[in-house]
Amino acid sequence: MKLLMLGGTEFVGRAVVEAALERGWEVTVFHRGRHAPPAGVTSLLGDRTTGPDGLAALAAGSWDAVVDTWSAAPSAVRDAARLLADRVGRYAYVSSRSVYAWPPAAGLAEDGPLVEGSPDDGDMPYAESKRGGELAATAAFGADRTLLVRAGLIIGPYENVGRLPWWLGRIARGGPVLAPGPADSPIQYIDVRDLAEWTLDAIAAGLSGPYNVVSPPGHTTMGGLLDACVRVTGAEAELRWTAPEALLAAGAEPWSELPVWLPPGEMYDAMHTADVTKALKAGLRCRPVAETVADTWAWLESLGGAAPQRPDRPGAGLSPEREAEVLAKLTASSGG
Repeated sequence: MKLLMLGGTEFVGRAVVEAALERGWEVTVFHRGRHAPPAGVTSLLGDRTTGPDGLAALAAGSWDAVVDTWSAAPSAVRDAARLLADRVGRYAYVSSRSVYAWPPAAGLAEDGPLVEGSPDDGDMPYAESKRGGELAATAAFGADRTLLVRAGLIIGPYENVGRLPWWLGRIARGGPVLAPGPADSPIQYIDVRDLAEWTLDAIAAGLSGPYNVVSPPGHTTMGGLLDACVRVTGAEAELRWTAPEALLAAGAEPWSELPVWLPPGEMYDAMHTADVTKALKAGLRCRPVAETVADTWAWLESLGGAAPQRPDRPGAGLSPEREAEVLAKLTASSGG
């Protein structure tokens, strides 16, 4: 297989490239040159944000498939897809479950209502951008040649958003750790490598249309995730499990200050209860949480403990000062 990766030097794109190389695929990476691509690829430089001229490196060449993870202006997906439509077999667009209209019902499958979007849009909010990207790819390649990979929360090695790396770094420091409960609350995510493998399998099988690609409900829990962090870091950390009501009363912000965690309600249903029956039937396999956590920790240690951070995303997690403040409020509210 000849694969064209739009991006391919960070997180999801890099995982796709490495998985394709392991299969013996011939991989071309189109990127801006800000990060070195994996060894063994053909590197093409360009910047799709600068308009048609930025795609000049893609003016010639043919591939069996293209994978695109773009999450900004849908018009960038439109321009690339139109340019490649006659020279590439299939277009796999890594989208997001954020494309479902709010609030998505618990257990929502791929046929749920969607947000509005346009392939001609410029910069838009994340959900509308991803939906516009889906429409752009489908308009150029047709529904039968377009695969829409609607991922959920993505974690694992190379993460540059900061969710699992923050938990690992915080627990590695030891001491009392604010742990958002309940510990047995199920969570859904996808290891970036499992996402990559499924996407390549789906391309090879000629699949098309939308798929929710995230672990099955109950694959692990908040406790399973944080306990794995404690084990792999070997830290003397005390997980102080706290009820959602108490955390919210103390002013702790779900998701942003306490990554991955959401209290019961619409946000939780939207993020952690997706129906993934279709992807499972199409071969989705999810490795144990302990493996994801251990491999992410090993990657972090190889970098000296500091993960890269995307400049267009805010850093995740409580600062030490905020954590101390929330813990103090919890202690005071419980009478010490």
